[in-house]
Amino acid sequence: MISKSKIKSITSLKQKKYREKHGLFVGEGPKVISELKQEGLEIHSFFSVNEEEFINENHFHVTQAELQKISFLKTANTSVAVFKMPEVKPVNNKGLTIVLDAVRDPGNLGTIIRLCDWFGVKQLICSTDTTDCYNPKVVQATMGSLARVAIHYVDIENYLKASSLPIYGAFMDGENVYRQKLQQDAIIVMGNEANGVSESIEKLITEKIAIPQFGNQRTESLNVATATAILLSEVRRFTEM
Repeated sequence: MISKSKIKSITSLKQKKYREKHGLFVGEGPKVISELKQEGLEIHSFFSVNEEEFINENHFHVTQAELQKISFLKTANTSVAVFKMPEVKPVNNKGLTIVLDAVRDPGNLGTIIRLCDWFGVKQLICSTDTTDCYNPKVVQATMGSLARVAIHYVDIENYLKASSLPIYGAFMDGENVYRQKLQQDAIIVMGNEANGVSESIEKLITEKIAIPQFGNQRTESLNVATATAILLSEVRRFTEM
């Protein structure tokens, strides 16, 4: 049986301040947990309805009803794991980097992290007002990619000012991306879902790029994660195989 104090402790991790205070976050379901564990993330405690997964004193066999009490999903999976946050790696100033300017939706951030993993982007730079990557919804959306992409929360204005790489920015009025040959050692800045790239960051962009619209003109814009996928695909099209 899981104690009330342990339930309270785990459910508190839904809030960023408690995740940061304890250095812990939650992952749910066998696939997410397995991938995070395979990438070397340390499990603090593990809860499962499958008794055969009881391995040591930090592994707890619980009922489905008990699991639901500590789950952040509408319907709990078969397992919940509390992980220790990994140490933050140093920022790498080479290669292809995605910079997020105030991306707020957890689903978008989780998808962008998966896209970085898929397209071989080793690090993601986030403004300090971008959603926390250890938000439970983000963790689930990454499906394990969270452990394979280095994520940094920094003052992106200072970061961009210090960089000597080309800085591409996604704008509605930018140059047609399909007519550009994009560099592999570069930065791509993606803006906020509602407001796009902020004015202070726009001044630091060296080349504005856009995904041209072919369909109904009443469609105002693309989802930021969808736009990121298209731009990453276009950059990697020029990778020497």
